[in-house]
Amino acid sequence: ALYPLLSLVGVIVTSFVWSKMITPKQGKDDPSFIFIYLVALAGAFLGAKFVYIASEGWMRMLDTELTLQQKVMDLLVGKSITGAFLGGYGAVEWAKKRVGHHEPTGDYFAAIVPIGLMLGRIGCYAHGCCLGVTMDAHWYTLVDASGLHHWPAVPAEFLFNAVMLLFAWCCIIKQWQRGQVFHIYLIAYGLFRLAHEFLRETPPLVASISGYQLAAFAIFLLGIIRYYERSKESIRETF
Repeated sequence: ALYPLLSLVGVIVTSFVWSKMITPKQGKDDPSFIFIYLVALAGAFLGAKFVYIASEGWMRMLDTELTLQQKVMDLLVGKSITGAFLGGYGAVEWAKKRVGHHEPTGDYFAAIVPIGLMLGRIGCYAHGCCLGVTMDAHWYTLVDASGLHHWPAVPAEFLFNAVMLLFAWCCIIKQWQRGQVFHIYLIAYGLFRLAHEFLRETPPLVASISGYQLAAFAIFLLGIIRYYERSKESIRETF
């Protein structure tokens, strides 16, 4: 029950931070930003569910060793952060066009998304899921219920997002990379997950590549493309 609770806390905390960041800039009476945030949540949830099913969920549905109850729980609970990035980004772009908002909002999202992901990883740690590969015992390995030592995949991702959270807030406070902070986050997370996936216990989809790595590569490309496009827009505005 801890994981759903932390997910709810994540929504409450990030929505509170979002409102506090948006209000001084845009005015508290503008409902479009609440709409954008809610659509982002919905898109992230749908994207997370889709990528999980496409990467791993369908395999578990065909696993004859799992009970029907386990399969249903997998479908209900299973989701992927990589899918949340892609679904959330697409949803925000759609929502902004819907309400006619043309200013960048990514910097604000870069300052709140890591909070939600860090809380989610605390839930993963408590639940014992998202394990790293088995390996010899070291001071940094995690021991599962069977006594096997694993690469600390969850703490590693928690630490990565903590670093990115600090980076995002520094950029916002110092006015660095305005309008590009979330794109940098996408690039960094895509590269991190591409490499880190080799140390996680996830089933391969193509050769030794998992579906999550394909999604991570898409995140990386999205960040690169949007960073380049935003840079060109800034140059045109300068002239």
